[in-house]
Amino acid sequence: MTQPSPWLGPGPLLLASTSQTRRALLEGAGLPVETEAPEVDERAVEAASAGLPPADLARRLAEAKVLAVARRRPDRLVLGADQVLALDGTVFHKPADAAAARDQIARLAGRTHQLHAAFALAHGGALVAAGVETASLTVRPLDERQIAAYVACAGEARVCASVGGYQLEGLGIHLFEAVAGEHSTILGLPLLPLLAHLRADGWLRF
Repeated sequence: MTQPSPWLGPGPLLLASTSQTRRALLEGAGLPVETEAPEVDERAVEAASAGLPPADLARRLAEAKVLAVARRRPDRLVLGADQVLALDGTVFHKPADAAAARDQIARLAGRTHQLHAAFALAHGGALVAAGVETASLTVRPLDERQIAAYVACAGEARVCASVGGYQLEGLGIHLFEAVAGEHSTILGLPLLPLLAHLRADGWLRF
């Protein structure tokens, strides 16, 4: 006997992203997922959104991504997501190399920063829901030797793959002394409000 799925949609949820982490979060929640790259110029969206608070910028980016795919695939339920790291209002981007990663970590060391994770849903080519959740993370005090050791152990490819130079689900956990926020929000997709919207709109069995 086939085990029932919580998903009631006629086809898989279409994720406007190639992020393996976000896909894994959705699949872990029992949702069938297909992916499609949104091909959005994030820096152009950010430039056009100058002056927006970081949380609103995350939402604007998620909406831009979901609509880019939804307009090509109006027959599908499409999910977009984005995450913005901000320290005292300054937005960080992925470091270009190991040296930039060391610099970002040094700036975060001993301080608390925010991760603003946003989602946006579109159906019929139009936006139907969006939301943002925020987590606060405190990096422990670190000296140059400790930062260099972390970057060497994690590897340049990994530290440059994420804003802030860390992945909390990996070696990045060593950098922190306190984390306040829902785990999926920290990983870049606020699952609880997303699932609440899907449930309210009849896409989920329970």
